[in-house]
Amino acid sequence: MQTLSLRHFGPIHDINVTFGDMTILLGPQASGKTLFLQMMKLAQDNAHITETLERYNYIIDGKPNNILNCYLGEGLSSMWTDNTAMESNGHPYTKADLCQHNATATESVFYIPAQRILTIADGRPKNFMEYDITAPYTLRNFSETLRLFFQYGMRNGEKLFPLDERLSGQMRQKVDNTIFHGGEVVIDEHQGQKKMRMAVGNSRLPFMTWSAGQKEFMPLLMGFYCLSGKNHYKYVVVEEPEMGLHPAAILTVTLQLLEMMASGLKVIVSTHSTTILEFAWAFKAIAQLPKHQRAEALCALFGIAADSDMTDIIRAIADKDLRTYFFRHTADGVTAQDISNLDVASDDMDEAEWGGLSEFAGHASDIVSHYMAVYGE
Repeated sequence: MQTLSLRHFGPIHDINVTFGDMTILLGPQASGKTLFLQMMKLAQDNAHITETLERYNYIIDGKPNNILNCYLGEGLSSMWTDNTAMESNGHPYTKADLCQHNATATESVFYIPAQRILTIADGRPKNFMEYDITAPYTLRNFSETLRLFFQYGMRNGEKLFPLDERLSGQMRQKVDNTIFHGGEVVIDEHQGQKKMRMAVGNSRLPFMTWSAGQKEFMPLLMGFYCLSGKNHYKYVVVEEPEMGLHPAAILTVTLQLLEMMASGLKVIVSTHSTTILEFAWAFKAIAQLPKHQRAEALCALFGIAADSDMTDIIRAIADKDLRTYFFRHTADGVTAQDISNLDVASDDMDEAEWGGLSEFAGHASDIVSHYMAVYGE
């Protein structure tokens, strides 16, 4: 899928996105980013989704409204009206197309939802059927994927972090330095269930005692583990990877996303993080350098030594295409604007202020400058 357009669907008026090697979506809350990404996955993986829902005893019966309700949440099929139009790569995608069925269908979009903390709220991944129909499919499916990994996917059987075979040495060190600070994530059996704990010295801390950032990061890290070595996925969607994290940790997550991009995955990120947009701006600027200097500049940006095991990854992404879209509310509904140039000198304030993420910083600077000039010594 190179392009996806969606019109007159729920709050969405008209959105047209051309995907790059990395595509960043930004915009205020309830601006349709999640809805657009969910429909992108449904368009790409409808056969796999139908097969999965039927396997868990959801009744589809070839009815598009059934799959929309089971996929988006109960009652949300009403968002698709007679005026709704969806096109993938310029080809119309009808409501009837939602019910394609093929038991051998392969999932191509790995989707990490924003509500991922719910998947391990008590220190263990929940199974698909622990959620009711009001929970989006993307959350239920991600949770089930983590559960299967938690149960069967680890060689050592006890430790979740660090896992030497899942992260490179440099990446493990960055995750430790910015998120876990010497702690190890281990699996303990408690009241007949396996649950994760943080091993710090002689203590094993239960999940609810961890910092907010550590709890938010853990399902994200497990999602990255699940992707490691899986070559059937073509896309990875990550919603709000910055949740709960310090800017230094956000850069670590960004570096992990770049590693996925270097492996050939198309990466799609929705975010409210100025750190991720600052990276995108720097990446666009660095792309103007001579080719042999781009990797050097990117290594310097992330503090990566020339002899690091991450250097090949940086070289692999130096020529990639990065795109940015701003989702905004209008009188007609949500639209999206391509602001990929991220030109801070643009006459278009939505682009100059990176979809509003840098608006307050500019405003604060103007106010401080004014009052210091008038009243400062």
